[in-house]
Amino acid sequence: MSDDPTHVQEFFGPRAAGWDSRFPDDGPAYAAAVAELGLRPGASVLDAGCGTGRALPALRAAVGPAGTVVGVDLTPEMLAEAVRAGRDGTGALLRTDVARLPLRGGTLDAVFGAGLVSHLADPAAGLRELARVVRPGGRLALFHPVGRVALAARHGRLITEDDLRAEHNLRPLLSAAGWQMVSYVDEDDRYLVMSVRQGH
Repeated sequence: MSDDPTHVQEFFGPRAAGWDSRFPDDGPAYAAAVAELGLRPGASVLDAGCGTGRALPALRAAVGPAGTVVGVDLTPEMLAEAVRAGRDGTGALLRTDVARLPLRGGTLDAVFGAGLVSHLADPAAGLRELARVVRPGGRLALFHPVGRVALAARHGRLITEDDLRAEHNLRPLLSAAGWQMVSYVDEDDRYLVMSVRQGH
């Protein structure tokens, strides 16, 4: 699949309606990943590429009623499913490109990105934009409820050395964008990379 914005919408749009029912057991994995962000009540967090908003309830629970939760996605059908599921009540939903966020610099405490990196048209630019909107010391969680091998098998593929989500590829990409990788987990039932925003 090509990763330019039009193709992302073409891929996810027709799949939006049945998306949550295809993966009904992912909720606890999302909640566990959100917990690792260490969000405090009152914090501001972005769900980048939020899809149907599966992470939004856990993000809202973490930051509490005084916190700010924003979900952004490129695909209107996915956002419509988030609204249908009632998840718009847990955070503000915006249709926008992760590479061009309508947010001021340094305003967020954290970013959560499920299945995000492999769908960015320009991963380096996307990660730089996420760094722009996060304060120094803020955190980025790149998550998927299954690891790279399991995900590739689901699509009938093998993982290759040039896989963007492999640690040896992702670490320098994050670093160049202003993030320092602090942990990397790639197991059958979990993929989670935690990074900290560099700078003062």
